[in-house]
Amino acid sequence: MPSLKNSYGVKRIIIYGSFAKGTQRKKSDVDILVDLKKPIGFEFVSLADELEKILGRKVDLATYNHYRSSFQNPRYKHIAEDIKGSLVYV
Repeated sequence: MPSLKNSYGVKRIIIYGSFAKGTQRKKSDVDILVDLKKPIGFEFVSLADELEKILGRKVDLATYNHYRSSFQNPRYKHIAEDIKGSLVYV
């Protein structure tokens, strides 16, 4: 993953969801949070595509900042709390 750090400014990658819990199925996607040095705009789509190529699976990608801000929003706080219990730092 060093190339992702250089190309996209990825500080760390965090897996959550079924793969983090060990409950994934044959067709499960990989839920990933990326902690970025700075916003990357439309390059975010390229990052998701590259992760899908590396992992050979569909990826559901979000930023760590978006995840953290979810705790402040009553509408999404319960989702963020659920994710918090399954974070695996890569």
